Amino acid sequence: MVTTLPGTTIPVDWTRPEEAETLLNSLFLAGGLMLSQVASLTGLEPYVIQNWVRRGFVAPPERKRYSRSQFCRIVLINMLKDSMQLDKICALLSYVNGELDDESDDLIDDARLYLCVVRLAALTERRPPAGPAEAERWCREAVAGFQEPVPGARERVARCLHVILTAYLAARLKREAETLLSRLA
Repeated sequence: MVTTLPGTTIPVDWTRPEEAETLLNSLFLAGGLMLSQVASLTGLEPYVIQNWVRRGFVAPPERKRYSRSQFCRIVLINMLKDSMQLDKICALLSYVNGELDDESDDLIDDARLYLCVVRLAALTERRPPAGPAEAERWCREAVAGFQEPVPGARERVARCLHVILTAYLAARLKREAETLLSRLA
């Protein structure tokens, strides 16, 4: 089954979710991405990305280039905006990464967080969680090997992932409902 990585236009084969890391690595071999590249890979208009930077949701690019972490932050916000309000998304990301425009206080790098999300999304493609308890267990397992920069960081990241996974599933159900509705006409 081939679809796109959550929040992007990048095709991925869900039977091999580990490809996501290889794909991300290849995007940044030459350094950062220009705004036009980020826009193309996310399907967002450039002014939306610039607005998120201006509002402090994403750190400003260095020498007009977005880093892997900045790109993943943009992708996470883009993915979540289908089911959550922007202020709620920012509160969620702040829960694990403090000031959003300052990467020095992050509990987890946005790229690592995003790759956890991709692995969780791949699990749901095979079989959705049976309920909130199973989703929570999946999220705890996703960060089992995470080295905590401070005590309690693993738990915070697992809670954040649980919210992200739930929002991802909600957006998927919303799209499914809209498809079913369109068939009624």
